[in-house]
Amino acid sequence: MKIHNPFRLGFTAALGVGLAILLIQSIEALSTVLLYVGTAMFLSLGLDPVVSWLERRRIPRWAAVMIAIVGVLTVFAGILLIVLPVLVDQVTLLVRRVTYLLNRSAWQSDVETWLSTTFPALDIPTVFDAINDWLTDNLFSISESLVGATLSVAGGLFGALIILILTIYLTASTPTLKNAIYQIIPASKRERFAYIAEQITDSVGYYVMGQVTLAATNGALSAIFLSIIGAPFPMVLAVVAFLGSMIPLVGTITGSTIIVLVCLIPDVGTVSTALIAAVYYLIYMQIEAYVLTPRIMSRAVSVPGGVVVVAALSGGALLGLLGALIAIPVAASILIVYRQVVIPRMNEK
Repeated sequence: MKIHNPFRLGFTAALGVGLAILLIQSIEALSTVLLYVGTAMFLSLGLDPVVSWLERRRIPRWAAVMIAIVGVLTVFAGILLIVLPVLVDQVTLLVRRVTYLLNRSAWQSDVETWLSTTFPALDIPTVFDAINDWLTDNLFSISESLVGATLSVAGGLFGALIILILTIYLTASTPTLKNAIYQIIPASKRERFAYIAEQITDSVGYYVMGQVTLAATNGALSAIFLSIIGAPFPMVLAVVAFLGSMIPLVGTITGSTIIVLVCLIPDVGTVSTALIAAVYYLIYMQIEAYVLTPRIMSRAVSVPGGVVVVAALSGGALLGLLGALIAIPVAASILIVYRQVVIPRMNEK
């Protein structure tokens, strides 16, 4: 290939590289905003089947959107009302015990006596000196970490508010946004594109509703069973089961493990209670995997098991919890495009 103007070629290449770097930096700078928008879009598609069902009952879309949003907020408010009182009581009890311990004049000697009895070979004065030196040297870092944690919590609450607002807007304007996107497609391909796009959005929506249904089933059954066997904090553990089941693949087993471990805590649980809970969740996970999930998810997604595992792991590695949640419907959407677009084109003569 003969290059007639190397300066123009070099300038064009450098400009392309510069624009690519600028685009990558812009995406990194807007990563938080894109995460908010993606989460809100995922939630709005999950709420769309509920809104459509309410619209078929002759309820205006704006009223259907508000009913769906209020219903979701009511569920989360109920979860907070269940969990927060127990957490507050436990934290209050912990603070009281620590305060009582520190107010005792002989608390340090009691600790030294316990350490010397439990660990006879331990040099107690050296240990206390090391702890005091570490606290003195890292006081600024500890304070900075506490401030950072407080700011992170505040940022998380602000992000949740932004996602809520975006979810309401996107859910209310979903038909308008779809029509606007469809108008970009050439008229000759618009009908086919709209048909596939509707399948993809319906797949995402039904997947979210199916996952919520599975989680609600696990939470309700856990609340009943844990109350019967006398497990500690049964409603809180039921919330743990509900939240765990929202995570694909590993959520149910993770939540079940946490529940069993809580049942083993001395003074609040017993070994027999933990064993009964372990047996119950082993049976429930089999029922969920082979009975509930196929029936509930049959309308939502049709993805091979191997693809589900790879998609969930890849999504979790890229975007954390959100990635694990959206990975399966994204994989289902890719399979829809593959089956209805790629394969027919490959079969054309």
